[in-house]
Amino acid sequence: MLTDSHCHLASHKFPRGEVAALVSRAREGGVTRMVTLATCLDDLQPNLEIAAAHPGVKCCIGIHPCDVHHAPQDVIDQLRPHLADPRVCGIGETGLDYFHPAPEGWDETGFRERQRELLDAHFGLAAEAGLNLVIHTRDRSGDASFQDALSIYRRHAAEVRAVFHCFISHGENAQAVLDLGGLVSFGGVATFKNAGDVLEVATKVPAGRFMLETDSPYLAPHPHRGERNEPARVAVIAERIASARGESVEQLAAHTTQTAIDFFRRIE
Repeated sequence: MLTDSHCHLASHKFPRGEVAALVSRAREGGVTRMVTLATCLDDLQPNLEIAAAHPGVKCCIGIHPCDVHHAPQDVIDQLRPHLADPRVCGIGETGLDYFHPAPEGWDETGFRERQRELLDAHFGLAAEAGLNLVIHTRDRSGDASFQDALSIYRRHAAEVRAVFHCFISHGENAQAVLDLGGLVSFGGVATFKNAGDVLEVATKVPAGRFMLETDSPYLAPHPHRGERNEPARVAVIAERIASARGESVEQLAAHTTQTAIDFFRRIE
Protein backbone atom coordinates (compact mmCIF):
# COMPACT_ATOMS: atom_id res chain seq x y z
CA MET A 1 0.00 0.00 0.00
CA LEU A 2 2.76 2.43 -0.97
CA THR A 3 2.16 5.90 -2.37
CA ASP A 4 4.40 7.77 -4.78
CA SER A 5 3.56 11.30 -3.71
CA HIS A 6 5.54 13.00 -6.49
CA CYS A 7 6.14 11.84 -10.05
CA HIS A 8 5.90 13.33 -13.54
CA LEU A 9 3.99 10.86 -15.68
CA ALA A 10 3.48 13.43 -18.45
CA SER A 11 7.23 13.98 -18.81
CA HIS A 12 8.67 13.70 -22.32
CA LYS A 13 10.90 10.98 -20.87
CA PHE A 14 7.76 8.86 -20.51
CA PRO A 15 6.19 8.47 -23.97
CA ARG A 16 2.41 8.43 -23.61
CA GLY A 17 2.27 4.87 -24.89
CA GLU A 18 4.36 3.71 -21.93
CA VAL A 19 2.33 5.26 -19.14
CA ALA A 20 -0.08 2.34 -18.75
CA ALA A 21 2.86 -0.04 -18.35
CA LEU A 22 4.51 2.28 -15.80
CA VAL A 23 1.33 2.40 -13.73
CA SER A 24 0.89 -1.36 -14.01
CA ARG A 25 4.47 -2.05 -12.83
CA ALA A 26 3.93 0.27 -9.90
CA ARG A 27 0.75 -1.51 -8.86
CA GLU A 28 2.45 -4.88 -9.15
CA GLY A 29 5.09 -3.55 -6.78
CA GLY A 30 2.51 -2.46 -4.20
CA VAL A 31 2.27 1.21 -5.19
CA THR A 32 -1.46 1.82 -5.11
CA ARG A 33 -1.51 5.62 -5.33
CA MET A 34 0.48 8.05 -7.47
CA VAL A 35 0.45 11.84 -7.66
CA THR A 36 1.65 13.22 -10.99
CA LEU A 37 2.56 16.89 -11.16
CA ALA A 38 2.29 19.47 -13.89
CA THR A 39 5.19 21.88 -14.31
CA CYS A 40 3.80 24.23 -16.97
CA LEU A 41 0.59 25.00 -18.82
CA ASP A 42 1.56 22.72 -21.71
CA ASP A 43 1.55 19.56 -19.61
CA LEU A 44 -1.54 20.46 -17.60
CA GLN A 45 -3.95 18.64 -19.91
CA PRO A 46 -1.74 15.54 -20.34
CA ASN A 47 -1.56 15.13 -16.56
CA LEU A 48 -5.32 15.48 -16.24
CA GLU A 49 -5.81 12.88 -18.97
CA ILE A 50 -3.44 10.44 -17.27
CA ALA A 51 -5.31 10.87 -13.99
CA ALA A 52 -8.61 10.24 -15.78
CA ALA A 53 -7.31 7.07 -17.42
CA HIS A 54 -5.76 5.42 -14.37
CA PRO A 55 -7.60 4.88 -11.07
CA GLY A 56 -5.30 5.64 -8.17
CA VAL A 57 -3.54 8.42 -10.07
CA LYS A 58 -4.29 12.06 -9.21
CA CYS A 59 -2.52 15.22 -10.27
CA CYS A 60 -1.33 18.58 -9.01
CA ILE A 61 -1.40 21.69 -11.16
CA GLY A 62 1.14 24.50 -11.12
CA ILE A 63 4.15 26.17 -12.68
CA HIS A 64 7.65 24.92 -11.88
CA PRO A 65 10.08 27.71 -10.96
CA CYS A 66 12.24 26.88 -13.98
CA ASP A 67 9.23 27.58 -16.22
CA VAL A 68 8.07 30.89 -14.80
CA HIS A 69 9.60 32.84 -17.69
CA HIS A 70 7.19 31.06 -20.07
CA ALA A 71 4.15 31.66 -17.86
CA PRO A 72 1.80 34.44 -19.03
CA GLN A 73 0.74 37.13 -16.61
CA ASP A 74 -2.69 35.51 -16.27
CA VAL A 75 -1.33 32.04 -15.56
CA ILE A 76 -3.09 31.79 -12.20
CA ASP A 77 -6.39 32.65 -13.90
CA GLN A 78 -5.70 29.85 -16.39
CA LEU A 79 -5.16 27.36 -13.57
CA ARG A 80 -8.23 28.44 -11.60
CA PRO A 81 -10.92 26.66 -13.71
CA HIS A 82 -9.36 23.30 -12.80
CA LEU A 83 -9.51 23.71 -9.02
CA ALA A 84 -12.79 21.85 -8.59
CA ASP A 85 -11.77 18.98 -10.88
CA PRO A 86 -11.78 15.81 -8.73
CA ARG A 87 -8.62 14.68 -10.52
CA VAL A 88 -6.74 17.62 -9.01
CA CYS A 89 -5.46 16.92 -5.50
CA GLY A 90 -3.02 19.78 -4.91
CA ILE A 91 -1.24 22.85 -6.24
CA GLY A 92 2.29 22.60 -7.64
CA GLU A 93 4.91 21.90 -8.43
CA THR A 94 5.91 25.44 -7.63
CA GLY A 95 8.78 26.92 -5.64
CA LEU A 96 12.17 28.56 -6.01
CA ASP A 97 15.09 27.32 -8.08
CA TYR A 98 18.32 29.26 -7.62
CA PHE A 99 20.41 26.49 -9.16
CA HIS A 100 19.66 26.99 -12.84
CA PRO A 101 20.84 30.24 -14.41
CA ALA A 102 18.39 32.88 -15.57
CA PRO A 103 17.13 32.21 -19.12
CA GLU A 104 17.99 34.40 -22.05
CA GLY A 105 16.42 37.83 -21.73
CA TRP A 106 16.28 37.70 -17.92
CA ASP A 107 18.78 38.71 -15.27
CA GLU A 108 19.08 36.59 -12.14
CA THR A 109 17.46 39.18 -9.89
CA GLY A 110 14.38 39.48 -12.09
CA PHE A 111 14.10 35.73 -12.65
CA ARG A 112 14.19 34.99 -8.93
CA GLU A 113 11.70 37.74 -8.17
CA ARG A 114 9.27 36.26 -10.72
CA GLN A 115 9.64 32.88 -9.02
CA ARG A 116 8.88 34.37 -5.61
CA GLU A 117 5.91 36.26 -7.02
CA LEU A 118 4.42 33.10 -8.51
CA LEU A 119 5.10 31.01 -5.41
CA ASP A 120 3.13 33.55 -3.40
CA ALA A 121 0.35 33.47 -6.00
CA HIS A 122 0.24 29.66 -5.90
CA PHE A 123 -0.30 29.84 -2.14
CA GLY A 124 -3.24 32.16 -2.76
CA LEU A 125 -4.66 29.74 -5.31
CA ALA A 126 -4.27 26.81 -2.91
CA ALA A 127 -6.08 28.71 -0.17
CA GLU A 128 -8.89 29.55 -2.59
CA ALA A 129 -9.24 25.88 -3.56
CA GLY A 130 -8.87 24.41 -0.09
CA LEU A 131 -5.90 22.39 -1.35
CA ASN A 132 -2.29 22.06 -0.22
CA LEU A 133 0.95 22.99 -1.98
CA VAL A 134 4.05 21.20 -3.30
CA ILE A 135 7.29 23.21 -3.10
CA HIS A 136 10.56 22.74 -4.98
CA THR A 137 13.76 24.41 -3.78
CA ARG A 138 17.25 24.07 -5.19
CA ASP A 139 20.49 26.04 -4.82
CA ARG A 140 23.98 26.00 -6.29
CA SER A 141 25.28 26.25 -2.73
CA GLY A 142 23.78 27.15 0.61
CA ASP A 143 20.04 27.18 1.16
CA ALA A 144 18.85 30.63 0.03
CA SER A 145 15.98 29.21 -2.02
CA PHE A 146 14.80 27.15 0.95
CA GLN A 147 14.93 30.11 3.31
CA ASP A 148 13.09 32.38 0.86
CA ALA A 149 10.42 29.73 0.26
CA LEU A 150 10.07 29.18 4.00
CA SER A 151 9.59 32.92 4.50
CA ILE A 152 6.79 32.96 1.92
CA TYR A 153 5.25 29.83 3.45
CA ARG A 154 5.26 31.48 6.85
CA ARG A 155 2.88 34.15 5.55
CA HIS A 156 0.38 31.53 4.37
CA ALA A 157 0.79 28.70 6.89
CA ALA A 158 -2.46 29.47 8.68
CA GLU A 159 -4.41 28.64 5.50
CA VAL A 160 -2.31 26.19 3.49
CA ARG A 161 -0.03 23.28 4.31
CA ALA A 162 3.02 22.74 2.15
CA VAL A 163 5.34 19.84 1.48
CA PHE A 164 8.97 20.53 0.63
CA HIS A 165 9.47 17.74 -1.85
CA CYS A 166 12.72 15.88 -2.53
CA PHE A 167 14.02 17.08 0.81
CA ILE A 168 17.83 16.96 0.96
CA SER A 169 18.62 19.58 3.60
CA HIS A 170 19.57 19.21 7.26
CA GLY A 171 17.47 18.51 10.29
CA GLU A 172 17.09 22.11 11.40
CA ASN A 173 15.47 23.02 8.08
CA ALA A 174 13.20 20.00 8.30
CA GLN A 175 12.13 21.10 11.77
CA ALA A 176 11.43 24.62 10.50
CA VAL A 177 8.97 23.15 7.99
CA LEU A 178 7.36 20.92 10.61
CA ASP A 179 7.00 23.87 12.99
CA LEU A 180 4.80 25.58 10.39
CA GLY A 181 2.61 22.50 10.08
CA GLY A 182 4.22 21.39 6.83
CA LEU A 183 5.68 18.14 5.58
CA VAL A 184 8.85 16.95 3.92
CA SER A 185 9.15 14.20 1.33
CA PHE A 186 12.06 11.83 0.73
CA GLY A 187 13.03 10.27 -2.58
CA GLY A 188 15.91 8.46 -4.23
CA VAL A 189 18.59 10.72 -2.78
CA ALA A 190 17.99 9.12 0.62
CA THR A 191 19.39 5.88 -0.81
CA PHE A 192 22.57 7.39 -2.30
CA LYS A 193 25.81 6.23 -0.70
CA ASN A 194 27.06 9.82 -0.42
CA ALA A 195 23.85 11.17 1.14
CA GLY A 196 23.84 9.60 4.56
CA ASP A 197 22.84 12.91 6.12
CA VAL A 198 19.55 12.86 4.19
CA LEU A 199 18.82 9.34 5.40
CA GLU A 200 19.60 10.42 8.95
CA VAL A 201 17.02 13.21 8.70
CA ALA A 202 14.52 10.66 7.39
CA THR A 203 15.05 8.58 10.53
CA LYS A 204 14.22 11.51 12.80
CA VAL A 205 11.13 13.03 11.20
CA PRO A 206 8.09 11.70 13.07
CA ALA A 207 5.64 9.37 11.37
CA GLY A 208 2.80 11.40 9.91
CA ARG A 209 5.07 14.29 8.93
CA PHE A 210 6.74 12.92 5.80
CA MET A 211 5.91 11.17 2.56
CA LEU A 212 7.77 9.06 0.01
CA GLU A 213 8.30 9.98 -3.64
CA THR A 214 10.28 9.08 -6.72
CA ASP A 215 10.30 12.42 -8.59
CA SER A 216 10.41 10.10 -11.59
CA PRO A 217 11.68 10.13 -14.25
CA TYR A 218 14.48 11.75 -12.20
CA LEU A 219 16.65 10.70 -9.25
CA ALA A 220 16.43 6.93 -9.46
CA PRO A 221 17.41 5.29 -6.17
CA HIS A 222 20.51 3.17 -5.61
CA PRO A 223 21.26 0.68 -7.20
CA HIS A 224 19.46 2.19 -10.21
CA ARG A 225 21.11 5.60 -9.96
CA GLY A 226 21.57 7.18 -13.39
CA GLU A 227 18.70 5.22 -14.93
CA ARG A 228 15.29 6.59 -15.81
CA ASN A 229 13.25 6.47 -12.63
CA GLU A 230 9.63 5.32 -12.35
CA PRO A 231 6.93 5.06 -9.65
CA ALA A 232 7.53 1.35 -8.98
CA ARG A 233 10.88 2.27 -7.44
CA VAL A 234 9.28 4.00 -4.49
CA ALA A 235 9.44 0.46 -3.06
CA VAL A 236 13.25 0.61 -3.15
CA ILE A 237 13.20 3.94 -1.31
CA ALA A 238 10.74 2.56 1.24
CA GLU A 239 12.95 -0.43 1.98
CA ARG A 240 16.00 1.74 2.67
CA ILE A 241 14.20 4.28 4.85
CA ALA A 242 12.24 1.61 6.74
CA SER A 243 15.46 -0.24 7.53
CA ALA A 244 17.13 2.94 8.78
CA ARG A 245 14.10 3.79 10.95
CA GLY A 246 13.83 0.29 12.40
CA GLU A 247 10.38 -0.19 10.90
CA SER A 248 8.96 -2.80 8.60
CA VAL A 249 8.18 -1.72 5.05
CA GLU A 250 4.52 -2.41 5.83
CA GLN A 251 4.60 -0.02 8.78
CA LEU A 252 6.33 2.69 6.77
CA ALA A 253 3.96 2.20 3.84
CA ALA A 254 0.92 2.47 6.12
CA HIS A 255 1.84 5.74 7.79
CA THR A 256 3.33 7.47 4.73
CA THR A 257 0.27 6.55 2.67
CA GLN A 258 -2.06 7.86 5.36
CA THR A 259 -0.01 11.06 5.46
CA ALA A 260 -0.42 11.41 1.69
CA ILE A 261 -4.17 10.79 1.93
CA ASP A 262 -4.50 13.44 4.63
CA PHE A 263 -2.35 15.96 2.74
CA PHE A 264 -3.75 15.55 -0.75
CA ARG A 265 -7.31 14.87 0.45
CA ARG A 266 -8.62 13.70 -2.93
CA ILE A 267 -6.50 10.56 -3.36
CA GLU A 268 -8.42 8.08 -1.20
